[in-house]
Amino acid sequence: MPEAKLGSADAAPVTLQNVAEKAGVSVMTVSRALSGEGYVAEKTRARVLAAASELGYSPNISARMMRGSRTNVIGVLVNDLQSTVINEIIGAVSVAVRAHNMDLIIYNSIEELGSSTRTGINQIMRGLCDGLLFILPRLKDGYIDMLEQSSLPMVLINYCRTETTLPVVRGDNRMGGREAVNHLLQLGHRRIAFIGGSAHTGQSQERQRGYAEALKAAGIAVDKQLIAAGDFGQLSGFQATGKLLALAEPPTAIFAANDEMAFGAMDAVRAHGLRVPQDVSVIGFDDIPAASHVHPKLSTLRQPLTAISEAAVQELLRRITGADAQQRAEFPSQLVVRESTGPAPVAGKAPRGKRAAAKH
Repeated sequence: MPEAKLGSADAAPVTLQNVAEKAGVSVMTVSRALSGEGYVAEKTRARVLAAASELGYSPNISARMMRGSRTNVIGVLVNDLQSTVINEIIGAVSVAVRAHNMDLIIYNSIEELGSSTRTGINQIMRGLCDGLLFILPRLKDGYIDMLEQSSLPMVLINYCRTETTLPVVRGDNRMGGREAVNHLLQLGHRRIAFIGGSAHTGQSQERQRGYAEALKAAGIAVDKQLIAAGDFGQLSGFQATGKLLALAEPPTAIFAANDEMAFGAMDAVRAHGLRVPQDVSVIGFDDIPAASHVHPKLSTLRQPLTAISEAAVQELLRRITGADAQQRAEFPSQLVVRESTGPAPVAGKAPRGKRAAAKH
């Protein structure tokens, strides 16, 4: 029977002592090198890391917890792993966390945080993590109040629904909304509709604020008939656009609060026998990868998700280590003009399609 090796599935776990013997250093030096706490020469640290990797050493998080030490683990709490934006943020957060030789734990809560069944999440994550990132969470106000009383370091990403003393890193949704509408105004559009998303994070409301401000600055009153409700999903964009196109005076342009609803809007325009952008222009928000692959390619506002994610990790690490921290960081969006927006239709010229055919 072959002899079991250190780190193999049927052998005892590799210990700090094993790593120390392999690297030719003390156990204390190994502990410092692996935890990042205390001074260790770079050459020595590299030797320890190489020995740990060769032996297959896995740190015992439970033991660290019992000693009250840092776990070198960052927790991420999300509500919707099906969201393209959330997955992009998680990917960027993961890269940023690994750059600091730390690990990542993802907790997906399918319920709105604050319900009685989820009150123990903080306790669970507190035991596993040095700090928490909340990505696009569905948070009740009472839950925010509870988080504000917690001593666990945490940062909210892309949250702007209510004022909070918690640190927030986000994109500038209001100015992005203004830029989207200004782009349509410059193309000659005056009947511009807005499709809003869910109210959970406040992003849709901020984008709608920008929409209203841009119209007001252009001397155009906001028409409540041109504001439709959605839920950030493609189907809701399709349904909302169907209602908008049924108006006696339908819009010539639609600003959807995210790209997925914009895709649904374009589907609805085509379903009504109309063309994008000749009859109806459509612009979205986020610039998810599919935006440059749909037909026509979607004009949108690009959120700097990588920069937002990296800044959130940096802010959380500052709070974990007790370094000087900041309360807010906001990143501007970038207008990306593609094929789904064009000049407003000539006044008095009936568009092609079912609506035009219905007049004859």
